[in-house]
Amino acid sequence: MLDEKAAGTVTSGAAPERVLPPYPEADLMHVIDLLPAGERARYLEIREFLQTRIRAASIDYWNREEFPFGLLADMAKFGLGGLQKDGSSKLFKGLMYTEVARADVSLSALVGIHNELIVGMIDELGSPEQKRKWLPGLEAFSQLGAFALTEPDHGSDIAGGLSTTARRDGGDWVINGAKRWIGAGTIADFALVWARDEADGHIKGFIVETDRPGYSATKISNKIGLRIMQNADIVLDEVRIPLENLLPGATEFSRANDLLRDSRAWVGWQAAGIQLAAFDIARSYALERRQFGKELARFQLVQQQLADILGNANASLSMMVELARIQQAGKLEMVQAAMCKATTTRLARSSVAMGRSLLGGNGITTDYEMAKLFGDAEILYTYEGSYEINSMIVARAVTGKSAFV
Repeated sequence: MLDEKAAGTVTSGAAPERVLPPYPEADLMHVIDLLPAGERARYLEIREFLQTRIRAASIDYWNREEFPFGLLADMAKFGLGGLQKDGSSKLFKGLMYTEVARADVSLSALVGIHNELIVGMIDELGSPEQKRKWLPGLEAFSQLGAFALTEPDHGSDIAGGLSTTARRDGGDWVINGAKRWIGAGTIADFALVWARDEADGHIKGFIVETDRPGYSATKISNKIGLRIMQNADIVLDEVRIPLENLLPGATEFSRANDLLRDSRAWVGWQAAGIQLAAFDIARSYALERRQFGKELARFQLVQQQLADILGNANASLSMMVELARIQQAGKLEMVQAAMCKATTTRLARSSVAMGRSLLGGNGITTDYEMAKLFGDAEILYTYEGSYEINSMIVARAVTGKSAFV
């Protein structure tokens, strides 16, 4: 959101008065007006918290690749750990993902995966006992889960190529394999591990507590983006779990498709949020920075970049609003999720690149925030299905011809 120090000042006699420019929240399409009054009030309260408490605080954690446990506790107070089950509309939930991303993309990844894939998976596919054991702590953010699907040698082809195995041995399941790029893998209380049952060849979901012998997680360091998110390489070496740790609703991988589809769509909200952040930072900088005797905001080329960033952001947000309408009606399909994810992340990559350029040399340091967004945008473009994979999903749907190998 726009920092008030970026606004112009009134030179009367007393202390200068800070003046906000028009559309301080950059919501030119009045999206917030689509929320009912109760959700609108909650949205405004959480947005204020995210901008005043989370945004600036996240930068140092991002630079150090550390997880801000204290910030997570604060976020829990605003219900961000229980969005999946709090009865709010799809639009409200999506706008919350946007606003968390506007403050910090890493934490929006945590909030989204936590709600869409961890809470959602246990709530939809778990047993009554699993729900009683895990959901209260998850919704309060006092416990965390990791979604362990991707493997070192299998990403886009994971459904067919998954090699982690599970075998029955008396009263236990025994899990063997490796996972890569697993968010929160080093700090989670459990991992939702997808493994192929040696008996029937089906991919199934298992709750694996991270303190079990044979489970090890190593942080992936030196990332250019999402540096707060503790991605991990996970090794599962003869890890024994009780039979009741199998998710009863996840005895075939197809059962997870709806949740994976929704998770793919969720990235579109992140893409809208990072673009709004890029606009906030770029406009603030353009109004404050002076060159050749006047503010950057008075130069035509700078105004063109600001208009393009804002246009991309509002186009992305408007697309996601329509997706929320379809989702609320129960009509969302993978082609729509893939189209939104591919399009909004493509626009996000472009918007953040323009923002970095607008800041000139200051755009390459996280002191001015834009460099942080520049790295994070690359991750959005790649994860939850790369841009190319999602594009092929869309093209397959509209041509009836598959380009997958």
